Amino acid sequence: MAPSEYRPATLLVHQGKDRDPATGAATVPVYLASTYHHEGGVAGEYDYARSGNPSREQVEDAIALLEGGVRGFAYASGMTAIGSALSLLKSGDHLIASSDLYGGSWRFITGVLPQQGITFSLVDTTDTAAVKAAITPQTRALFLETPSNPLFKITNLRAMVEIAKENELITMLDNTFMTPLMQRPLELGIDVTIHSATKFLGGHSDILAGLATTADADLAKRLKYFQNAFGAVLSPFDSFLLSRGIKTLKVRLEASQTTAQELAERLQAHPAIARIWFPGLADFPGREVHFSQATGAGAVLSFELKEKTQVKKLLESIKLPIIAPSLGGVETILTHCWSMSHAAIPAEDKLKQGITRKLLRISVGLEDVEDLWEDLEAGLV
Repeated sequence: MAPSEYRPATLLVHQGKDRDPATGAATVPVYLASTYHHEGGVAGEYDYARSGNPSREQVEDAIALLEGGVRGFAYASGMTAIGSALSLLKSGDHLIASSDLYGGSWRFITGVLPQQGITFSLVDTTDTAAVKAAITPQTRALFLETPSNPLFKITNLRAMVEIAKENELITMLDNTFMTPLMQRPLELGIDVTIHSATKFLGGHSDILAGLATTADADLAKRLKYFQNAFGAVLSPFDSFLLSRGIKTLKVRLEASQTTAQELAERLQAHPAIARIWFPGLADFPGREVHFSQATGAGAVLSFELKEKTQVKKLLESIKLPIIAPSLGGVETILTHCWSMSHAAIPAEDKLKQGITRKLLRISVGLEDVEDLWEDLEAGLV
């Protein structure tokens, strides 16, 4: 049976290469060498660590296999992965991006791309008519998040792919929230899938990493060229840690998702909560579209408190969750979106998007649900 024919749980554990071909070791070693001998002056499979490294290649092959791509790329951070995908654009091009984006993506698109001569439009990508209306003769790509961060807007990926094909656009999707375990965008026609592998794929809040892959051979060549030219690649040791983290993704994410569902239902009924966003809730807007393209609700949810004063009280009283601008770890992480994950976005723009000072995001970890609930409930009184 070919590796691509295995089911997800098996793929996650064995990936593309599950042992060292030189020694039979159960994991591919950490190859720290920066330089490789050119026998007789002729380069072998590896010539310089920026261009290729066995430890990094293992995890790059893994993400390509997991997403159904032809080649994977591992970067020094999630933002490097995003910036590298956007390197497919050139001066004079126009990009359409989801209006509800992670703050780092918003900063790069609105602050860096214009310096490179690339224009952009931020559009509600749940509205196909709005996306079509934003297309210009210079538009070359769509940059998407679904579910979006932090307001869980659900973009219909099939509809975006159809629009993109009609207009010869490249589609890019940040798949960090769902991971390849729960959402496989390349199979829906998306051109480039991106991950902040710092999050669920790494899973232990101990690495900084980004991944990208594509099913298009030409795009893969262009992404490889930029990766080699720019050089912001993932280190061998972080590649090793990321590969190890991926092996336990299924058990971690499914356990966290179960707890997230329970917390979402309890929070929805709590008198201190004004609103909650989680695809697993029966009345969640976009639920039908989400489950037509994803197999689970995920382990992240957002909620808005009724009173601004409750935010400070909750952040000061909470004991179990780490308070930080991240997600996807084995520990629960609580984020104040206004001042943390979306701090880069000006206040006026945040309010236009619906991000208020009362909005918080929880990435649910592996703690006991009752301990988490008792901790949250104590801070919500």
